[in-house]
Amino acid sequence: MTEIALNIDKKQSKSGEVFYRLQKNKTAMLGFFILIIFFLIAIFADVISPYDNAIEMNVKNRFGGMSLKHPFGTDNYGRDIFTRVIHGARFSLSIGFLSTVLSMAFGLPLGAIAGYFGGKTDNIIMRLIDVLTSIPAIMLSLVIVTVFGASLMNLIIAIFIARIPADVRVVRSAVLSIADNEYIEASRAGGASDFYIITKHIVPNAFGTVIVQTTMNVAQLIIRASGLSFLGLGVPTPAPEWGTMLSEAREYLRMSPQMMIFPGFAIILVALSINLLGDGLRDALDPRLKT
Repeated sequence: MTEIALNIDKKQSKSGEVFYRLQKNKTAMLGFFILIIFFLIAIFADVISPYDNAIEMNVKNRFGGMSLKHPFGTDNYGRDIFTRVIHGARFSLSIGFLSTVLSMAFGLPLGAIAGYFGGKTDNIIMRLIDVLTSIPAIMLSLVIVTVFGASLMNLIIAIFIARIPADVRVVRSAVLSIADNEYIEASRAGGASDFYIITKHIVPNAFGTVIVQTTMNVAQLIIRASGLSFLGLGVPTPAPEWGTMLSEAREYLRMSPQMMIFPGFAIILVALSINLLGDGLRDALDPRLKT
């Protein structure tokens, strides 16, 4: 019982130290604060938005300017842009985070197995990854969405499959730097199974690299999803996804620039906040930066 309590205390002290160092990073906390705001906007979009329906058309109000009634103006169908941007946070954040979780769910075990066992196992896994890597991620996503059709679920599938190779390589690299440590050899000599070593020693010690990679992935995948939607291969209209809104706005850039400015600014702000938080986590989890 005493040993278990000591292990819990060590974990709590380590996590507390990481959180303390993260708090000292002002840019990381700024990114975290902005990200929390977007999450709250996505959760309470129905409460915040002045209009109940983000897709209801009113052609009489087409290309309306910014006003108290329509803070961001209206689009080519008379829909309130402010309402659509707010509801669009649900789509973009869901796509980014869900795609990241799915890609890491495949990338983490494959990378850990390849890095730990090496030899033929490593060669088989990495050659399969090389096949996927030979196709640019954006092209692979385009092919998958084109074959299966444009929809929210197909977009998520296309994005996370294209991201798996990068996650496998990052995790494998982290595992290779850990697998040759003395405590791994001692655990193996003590009769511990490979599964125990991977789950209890390898993965926890690679957690810092994994969490930073996961955080950075979210921003990249949100941008990629917006890019595919901009090309008409993402969330189909009239859904208020930010990339889809940009695609609709390109024909009216001179007539109604706010149609592109506000969803574009939302994408930039979310990606920036996630990258700032990811940089802060990387610094906080790097033991070489301890003072």
